[in-house]
Amino acid sequence: MRILKFGGSSVQDAVKIRHVISLVQKAEKGGGKLCVVCSAMKGVTDELIRAAKTAEAGSADYCGIIAGIRDRQVRAVEGLFPEAGRERALAPLLADCGELLDILHGIELVRECSLRSLDLVMSFGERLNCRLIASAMESGGMAASYFDARGLIVTDDHFGSGRVNFKASYRKIGRRLCAAKGIAFVTGFIAATPEGVTTTLGRNGSDYTAAILAAALNADCLEVWKDVDGVLSADPTVVKDAFVIDEVSYEEAMEMSFFGAEIIHPYTMRPILERDIPLLVRNTMNPGAPGTRIARNIRRHSRPITNIASIEDVALVNVEGSGMMGMPGIASRVFAALAKADVNVIMISQASSEHSICIVFRADQAKRALAGLKAELTRELEARQIENFQLIKDLEIVAVIGENMRGTPGLSGRLFSALGKKKINVLAIAQGSSERNISFVVEGRDRREAINTVHRAFFR
Repeated sequence: MRILKFGGSSVQDAVKIRHVISLVQKAEKGGGKLCVVCSAMKGVTDELIRAAKTAEAGSADYCGIIAGIRDRQVRAVEGLFPEAGRERALAPLLADCGELLDILHGIELVRECSLRSLDLVMSFGERLNCRLIASAMESGGMAASYFDARGLIVTDDHFGSGRVNFKASYRKIGRRLCAAKGIAFVTGFIAATPEGVTTTLGRNGSDYTAAILAAALNADCLEVWKDVDGVLSADPTVVKDAFVIDEVSYEEAMEMSFFGAEIIHPYTMRPILERDIPLLVRNTMNPGAPGTRIARNIRRHSRPITNIASIEDVALVNVEGSGMMGMPGIASRVFAALAKADVNVIMISQASSEHSICIVFRADQAKRALAGLKAELTRELEARQIENFQLIKDLEIVAVIGENMRGTPGLSGRLFSALGKKKINVLAIAQGSSERNISFVVEGRDRREAINTVHRAFFR
């Protein structure tokens, strides 16, 4: 069993879809059973969100947005099917578009788009495209079955990013997909509650869908097909000398995904890690490239680090004051206040003197973070035990990641010496006890220089 996942840029029009079908046909000739997970056409999910927000504002302009999506799908049908077979392929497509317009009209009438409604609207991107691809496969003479993932993956009602019930999902997937005729084509990104209400797995969640299917079916391999040759040493739009890494450990991949490496969805690793299933990152438009293999046991290499990742547009707040020293429970109160304000803490740094705690989070959560901290620590602020909170915006987290960092002396010195020579100011530093990661915060304007400096220092 192999699971193949194709992203939006790989299936964005008839030409790309035809190429994907040829890759699937070639994979089938290699033997074994196949399951294919497909995303919406590139850009369609963003358009669906825009349509929902337009309807919520009371404007009927969403009709034009949906017409644009429908036209893209119709052009794909015209490019994939002979004229005699187009009507059969168009019927479910047009029916889905009609249902979508009815839902958006309801949003327009009530002037409200809840997360639940938004999930339902977003689900149409994958449903339209995956059904189309399965039909095109069948019209070419290959046995193929279309599966809506809402009948396979069970989540809670945390709309926007549903939490998966793995036990229930694995049971459904095993029962339905093992009996599938031919190649199973499954919608990525979407799922449903036990009551059948549509949910999603978070943006770019199709990788996660594929990983859940791989674990449920105990697949031999999960192949994620992207528009790049594999996992790169750094963001190629920032570092022109970035290169493909041939192998990455599960742990390194999880660190990379957390720190903004968009090549891997953050939740993808958990299901395949538990079942010890290797993941291959391949390039749809360059299938001859070996790609990157992500697995538990990888070959040793001589590079001191593996990857440089980063998170843009973060903010930092300092909680400091002489009254914090020796005060039991102050840290737990700080983090409880942030949790209550629904602020996700990305990075923490605390001085051993206990005089200050530095907390880093997304910049758009800054207002909530400050309000939550002020509400929780009012007494300490009034008694001058804690100074007024210092908030700094327009920052960037840069993370240096690698298995070879563990137990290797001198890496931190090499890193910060290189940054110092370029006069790049570091505002905060954090290193986990696993020693696979050193993270530091710099000003946003220093982002490109910082990443390139580190890349040169370690990949000269």
